[in-house]
Amino acid sequence: MSLTEELAARKARSAQKTPPEKYAIMMRATQELKDAELSKGAKGVGDTLPDVTLTGATGESVTLSDLWGQGPLVISFYRGGWCPYCNMELRALKTILPQLKEQNARLVAISPETPDHSLDTREKNELAFPVLSDIDNVYAKALGLVFQMPTDLQEHYHNNGLHVDQHNGNDEYELPMPATYVVDQSGKVLEAFVPEDYTERLDPENILKALATETIG
Repeated sequence: MSLTEELAARKARSAQKTPPEKYAIMMRATQELKDAELSKGAKGVGDTLPDVTLTGATGESVTLSDLWGQGPLVISFYRGGWCPYCNMELRALKTILPQLKEQNARLVAISPETPDHSLDTREKNELAFPVLSDIDNVYAKALGLVFQMPTDLQEHYHNNGLHVDQHNGNDEYELPMPATYVVDQSGKVLEAFVPEDYTERLDPENILKALATETIG
C-alpha cells in the first residue's frame, strides 16, 4: 500500500476502536482548523523559505541553506514522535532515500520536540536523515504552520498519558500542521503540502514526482 492508503487504514481503525466521545474531540479540533482555513496563511509554492539553524537529535547545529544549497531539499514537519501518523510518514520517507540521492536531493524532518525526544524518534524509526528540533515552533510559526491545541484535546491526551508540554519543553500546547515542502537551491518552494488534517501526508511518490519535474524543467 502507498503511505496515503496506510494512513487511511490507520484512521479507519482508530475510528472503530476509539470511544465515540473521545474520537469526536480529535475530529472537532481538525474541523476547526479546516474551517479557519489555516493552511491559506502558510508558505506555499513560489514562496522562498526563510533560512534557519536548528538543533539536531545529537546536539549538532544544522542550517537549512547549507542543505538546500547543495541541491533540492525535502522538509517534513511532524507533530512529534508520539504521533502514530508521523511515525508512519517518517518510515515511509526513509524508503525513498536512495531515489532522493539519485536526484541529489536531501531530506530533513522537523518537530517542536526537544532534542532528546527527537533522538528517540530517530532511533525508534532507524532514520538516516537529520531529525531537527524547532523549539517553541519558532520556524514553523515563521512559515504559518502553527496552531493552539484546544483544551479538551489537551485533556484527552493527558488522560491517555501523553503530555505534549513535556515533549516540547514548554507549556504552550502548540503544534505545527504536518507540512511537507520541496525547495530548490535558493529555498524557493517547488511543492507544498500543508494539510489541516493531521492524518494526511504528502505521499513519497508525489515527492519524487515533484523532484523529477524540476529536474526535467
